[in-house]
Amino acid sequence: MNAVVKHEELADDASATTVLAVISRAARDPNVDIDKFERLMAVQERITSQQAESAFNEAMSEAQAKMGRVAANKENGQTHSWFATYGTLDKALRPIYTDSGFALSFDTGKDAPPECVRVLCYVSHKAGHSRTYHVDMPADGKGAKGGDVMTKTHAVGSGMSYGMRYLLKMIFNVAVGVDVDDDDGNASGQSNPLVDSLIENIKLSETLPQLKAVKVKIQEAALAANFNSEVISAYNAKLRELSQ
Repeated sequence: MNAVVKHEELADDASATTVLAVISRAARDPNVDIDKFERLMAVQERITSQQAESAFNEAMSEAQAKMGRVAANKENGQTHSWFATYGTLDKALRPIYTDSGFALSFDTGKDAPPECVRVLCYVSHKAGHSRTYHVDMPADGKGAKGGDVMTKTHAVGSGMSYGMRYLLKMIFNVAVGVDVDDDDGNASGQSNPLVDSLIENIKLSETLPQLKAVKVKIQEAALAANFNSEVISAYNAKLRELSQ
């Protein structure tokens, strides 16, 4: 019995394996104090939980180290801004985070603000630790200018879709597109033939249909992560010019 107590006092500094051995021996002792036995179990659970959380954090660091920027591949027709779709993000990130032992699942939660939907993401790791992330997305059916543009059902679905995309980026700290001053891997300002060609085609577009044809090429290049912010800037400038 004294041995059990002594091991209990040292359990915080012991490995989970050692604590399990002590618990095993205590379980075979018909005279063991139940309260002390339960405290031993709590110590073992705490050590196991800490180990699982440590493994989660280490795997998250390793996964993010393998993730780069994801190219924007679709234009928002209302705001004329570009973004990476959930499918594009998933294609780039899922092989990396699953290889690191992570699994993601989504749900909706309670206590969202009025006319919003709360999107939850459960991130679990094979070591046993998990975390829950959430984001509240508007689901009022309003467009960028405040007008009604969709039904409530459509608005909830849209809010969930946006929430899943935003959470996926946030959880793994993923940037979309490229920085204005980033040369997209072209050292010392060397030109990128594809980028130069896209910008030239944008400048030569004289009608909106011609510009939309270039847009298809931009999206194809974006999927290959082979363009930079100059293309988007040139496209948006040309779109404004032809829309006047």
